[in-house]
Amino acid sequence: MAKKSKRQGSATPAIVTATEAGIAFETHAYEHDPAALSYGEEAAEAMGVPPEQVFKTLVAEVDGALTVAVIPVSASLDLKALAAAAGGKRAAMADPAAAERTTGYVRGGISPLGQRKQLPTVLDASAEEHATICVSAGRRGLEIELAPSDLAKLTGAVIAPVARP
Repeated sequence: MAKKSKRQGSATPAIVTATEAGIAFETHAYEHDPAALSYGEEAAEAMGVPPEQVFKTLVAEVDGALTVAVIPVSASLDLKALAAAAGGKRAAMADPAAAERTTGYVRGGISPLGQRKQLPTVLDASAEEHATICVSAGRRGLEIELAPSDLAKLTGAVIAPVARP
């Protein structure tokens, strides 16, 4: 059953989604620094987790439809690969306001779980190299650690190589 760290924050929609699904997960809270240049790298450093095991949630548009890409914080998104994985022709980064409005989360805290409107999701294939990965739990300073297969199942994600170093 779900393991919760001692420092778990309030239940976000992402945590509620994981709890209701009955999957094993752990939350990690840390003090977010508003001056941090990269939310993901800040999370990896604060938790003492290798950056390749901490994944960021990016919202892009694939042929005009909002689509989520979940990639390591140490990588960049390959837009052509995302478009192909999502069954489209063209991809571009989404307008941040549209991403926030559609997911119900603020930038830097967008989780692939518990979105207001669950968007099509592509999880980078490198996730399968890890027993668990960390993704945003729905607010800055809170991460959820879970098995990549559980994340893929809960989001209906396609698993494909969409990140580049």
